[in-house]
Amino acid sequence: MVTKKIETRPWDVTEHLRDDEDIRLYIEAAMEEAPDDAAFMAKVLGDVARARNISELARQTGIARETLYKVTRGEGNPTLDTISKLAKALGFRLTLQPV
Repeated sequence: MVTKKIETRPWDVTEHLRDDEDIRLYIEAAMEEAPDDAAFMAKVLGDVARARNISELARQTGIARETLYKVTRGEGNPTLDTISKLAKALGFRLTLQPV
């Protein structure tokens, strides 16, 4: 019996964030999954930023590209200001909703 080797590659969400609707649905799903986890949401916004152009986002937000990479990998403790600027540059705004 001949066994055929299956080649795989790591799954990258950015390959599936093709348009604004994909991005909106991705962020909504993330908010439902972990609405209180700032590091997780920063990583989600980082996925969206990588799907777009993180260098351009750094210019738009005034946040150093290296800082954006660090924050969007879920490292450290991102400030509300940083997350808010990133969300705005991506076409979103942070809101509070009653639970």
